[in-house]
Amino acid sequence: MRVHVTELINGDLLSHDTFNNFGLHVLSKGTIVNDQEISRLFQHQIEYVDIENRASDEPAARTLETTVNPKWLPNVQPIYENAVKSFEKFFNHALVDGKVDDQEVTAVIQPLLNNLQMERDVVSMLLLLNTNDDYVYQHSVQVGMLSYYLATWTGYSNEESATIGKAGFLHDIGKCQIPGEVLNRPGKLTEREFEEIKKHTIYGHEIILNSFDDPFLAIGALQHHERMNGSGYPNGLEADDIHPVSKIIAVADVYSAMISQRVYQQKRDLLFVLKELYRLSFDELDPFTTHTFIKHMIPNFIGKRAELVSGEVGIIVMTHPIEFFQPLVQIDERFIDLTIERDYEIKHVYL
Repeated sequence: MRVHVTELINGDLLSHDTFNNFGLHVLSKGTIVNDQEISRLFQHQIEYVDIENRASDEPAARTLETTVNPKWLPNVQPIYENAVKSFEKFFNHALVDGKVDDQEVTAVIQPLLNNLQMERDVVSMLLLLNTNDDYVYQHSVQVGMLSYYLATWTGYSNEESATIGKAGFLHDIGKCQIPGEVLNRPGKLTEREFEEIKKHTIYGHEIILNSFDDPFLAIGALQHHERMNGSGYPNGLEADDIHPVSKIIAVADVYSAMISQRVYQQKRDLLFVLKELYRLSFDELDPFTTHTFIKHMIPNFIGKRAELVSGEVGIIVMTHPIEFFQPLVQIDERFIDLTIERDYEIKHVYL
């Protein structure tokens, strides 16, 4: 059956090879179509493709709800929740003993890392896995997961990425030594309280060095608040003086903090968060690491509902490889390319 690309749904099977107007081969016969393939068809300006007949004769429409595949959720969610709860135990051990048990940490982290490849939609995954547990513990798990993904995207091997993910999990372990009334204060901290908060980087560095033979794991705890322009802490490092692993954890840390809803912060729109990361990449966060993160996160918005500033609501059908925040949006039968029609702007993305 022949369908317009806007009528394709995840799981459709191409019945013929697909070529663009210049004769370039784009997709092969037998390809299972998902959002990434649909985006590729749009990029090559292909309007119609041939697919195998669907199981149901009913006309299918692209869903307005989240495009994340829920099949992995029953397997991953209990592992995620166990990791969040286990981190409370790790924090308590670190407070009392000044260290954590390597084998116990690995036993909690490794099953989660092993399952992260099951789902590419990281944006939706974190929201679906979100629990009401203590922010510090959940934030630690999220930063570990994001650090693992970002390490793979920046070219590290899977083994190296797993170690970097572990460093991300442990990056805030030093907060166990910060008084709870300071750590969880909803209002603005005093200068003295903020100086105390900043010490968690040093405390964490010491705890990890006491716990593991690998100093590589400890550098992220020490440096994840350092900034490219020297405005960070604890040592005011700049640019190349900051370890590459710390740059990865810094991006993951900022993203997780901004998407989380805390007592003193409302959860922000996810596209706004990526825009804020992009802004920070020009002075505070490493640009290569940040732009790599954004480039891999943005395609996750394909297939999701977008409300424009005009009040119109449509579906994001394609993202741009350079102009990250100017996607192609379909509203009914109309397509709006935000790279061309600059008067349009996305206000909110629904997952």
